[in-house]
Parts: sequence; structure tokens; C-alpha cells
Amino acid sequence: MNPDNDLPNHFELLAVDGAARTGRLTTPHGVVRTPAFMPVGTAGAMKGMHWREVRDAGADIVLGNTYHLMLRPSAERIAALGGLQRFTGWNGPMLTDSGGFQVMSLADLRKVSENAVTFRSHIDGAKVELSPERSIEVQRLLGSDIAMQMDECVRLPAERADIERAMQLSLRWAERSKRAFESAPDGYMLFGIVQGGDIPQLRHASAERLVAIGFHGYAIGGLAVGEPQAVMLAMIDETAPLLPRERPRYLMGVGTPDDILEAVKRGIDMFDCVMPTRNGRHGVAFTRFGQVNLRNARHADDPRPLDEESSWPAARNYARAYLHHLVKAGETLGAMLLSEINVAYYQFLMQGIRGAIAQGKFDEFYQRTREDWARGDIAPR
Repeated sequence: MNPDNDLPNHFELLAVDGAARTGRLTTPHGVVRTPAFMPVGTAGAMKGMHWREVRDAGADIVLGNTYHLMLRPSAERIAALGGLQRFTGWNGPMLTDSGGFQVMSLADLRKVSENAVTFRSHIDGAKVELSPERSIEVQRLLGSDIAMQMDECVRLPAERADIERAMQLSLRWAERSKRAFESAPDGYMLFGIVQGGDIPQLRHASAERLVAIGFHGYAIGGLAVGEPQAVMLAMIDETAPLLPRERPRYLMGVGTPDDILEAVKRGIDMFDCVMPTRNGRHGVAFTRFGQVNLRNARHADDPRPLDEESSWPAARNYARAYLHHLVKAGETLGAMLLSEINVAYYQFLMQGIRGAIAQGKFDEFYQRTREDWARGDIAPR
């Protein structure tokens, strides 16, 4: 018997249109409508935004970072203060990553062995060991609704031998992560992570082994790490059909609105990325017209809003000239307004996607959205 079938399933598929799916994921802290975009609150906060704005924008679930939170303020301290939701004031569902991404992004500060990753803290240089068991322990102390297995992520392009070594290590760590998660209370979930870089055979082997181990949901990791979009989409095409239809599918660290639309078309249910808030801090807005750079001089005398038809007040009520001024002057308010505009646009996109799938009109929505992006921003005055 597939161990996957022995695990409770908290995901309900509501409609399928082609490969695109919409559903409902029930967690201890609430229901997540899928496809879902998870804004990233790395250190227990959304940069430049209050949690109420994240909720008002339409987000059902957010992401926290295991590595950063275990270093500061510490998982034990957060647990003593009631868990991540109570500690932060975000009272909805939360997913935590495993710390595996930092295995790649902090390559100069770590050493990987069979047992664990040993880090030098980027804060104070202290030696820290993160094993699959410790990663799960930290995520359980944080109290996240969805925990991720510990894995090793390799930046692309890379040699096949290195990709395969990391993939096989991640599979062994997946088994250890699942064993460590067995004592978690009912309703909490653990997702496995498919690795294998840009090599289809390795993606197939990873997916098949993870399904045999059995998880509440399955993520596709190791993408959006330097490869072209075409390669990312090809790996989704190779991987998604191998994952159980009845379980949620999560594409980690992705991405642009274009990436998300294409991945939904290929059967992905969940996404996360720092891009909405990071781009907002750098003066770039996401809109129905594509990306708009408020640093450009063309906006300096423009009294029009970013998008007069937007449902989000900041996109509708502030003049482009004012947003341009805030960005050029380095005012914090500029980063705050553009961050909330961007998070709201991502949620507007997800809402449109869910509605279109439910109505069997995803292809029509896909074409219309791409046409709007292709038209570009409104003409300068």
C-alpha cells in the first residue's frame, strides 16, 4: 500500500479545468483557497506591511523562515510565547520552510554532511547545526500549520553529479523528516520536496520515491534558482503529473505573475515569493499593465493613479507623481504603499485564477491576462 494513503488528507479539489485546479486546504488555523500565493514574512513580519493589510489584500496563508526564526528570537522563545501565530499577531494559516534554501543561499557559511548542515550564524558567527530532526523540531515549536522536509537545494546551472548527490541526500532527509514529524498533532501537515535540478530523470526518481514515502502534500523545489523560465516550466511538466492528484502541489520560491499563471496552467496549487515586497521597496509596482517602475521620470508630473480600476485603495487613490516623489526621496511610505499594492495585485490575480477555474474559463482568463500585460502601462501624459 502507498503510505500516502495512510495519511489524512486535508485538501479538497473543487474544480479542474485542463490541468489547472482550484481547491480548499483546511489547516488548524483556517482554510486556504487554492491556487494560493503566500506572501513571505521571513522573520515573523511582512516587510513594510501590517498583517491586517496582508489579510485585507486577500491572503489566506503566509510563510515564515525556519532558519532566521531559530536564530532570532529562537524557536524555543516563540514556543514559550504561544507559537508563531500568537507571537506575530497573524492568526491565520502559516507555512514554514525547512531551512534548506539557506543551504544554498548561505553557501559560504555552511558545511553539508549526511547528518546535518552546520552553519555559521550570519548574525554573530555562532556555530549552529540543523539536521532534518532539528528542522522539524523547530517547525513544531513555531507551530506552523505546514512544515517542510529538510532538503538540499542546488543553484542552477550545476553538474549532474552534484544535482544527483543533493537529490539523493534530500530523499534520505525526507524519510528522517517524516519520522520526526510522526508525533505532530492531528491536522498539521508535512510536505515532501521534489529535487533533481534541470534533469528530468532525476525529477522522476525524486517524485516517485517521495510519493512512496508518503506526505500530506508535495513541493517542487530547486527551481527559480538561476535557470531560464522555459527550463522551470519544463521541469514542472515533467514532475506535476507524477504527484498524487488528491494532494496539494507547491512550487517553492515562485515567482513573477507570469511564472504563477504558467505554473497554474500546469497543475500547481501553491506559491511563495519575496518579489511583491522586495520590488515594492525598490520602486516597482505590479499591475494589470505589467510592472511599472515609479522611479522613471515619466511619472513625475502625472496626477493619475497606478490603476483607477483597482480594488485596492492605494493603487486607486495616490497619484503616480506622489508615488514617484516618495520613491525618489527614499521615504519609507513609498516602499510601504508599493508593497501593499503589489501584495494586493498578486491576491487579485489568484482570485481571478480561482474564479476562472471554477467557471471552466481558465483559458479565457489566461489569454485576457496575458493580453493586458502585453499592452503595457498607460501612455505618458
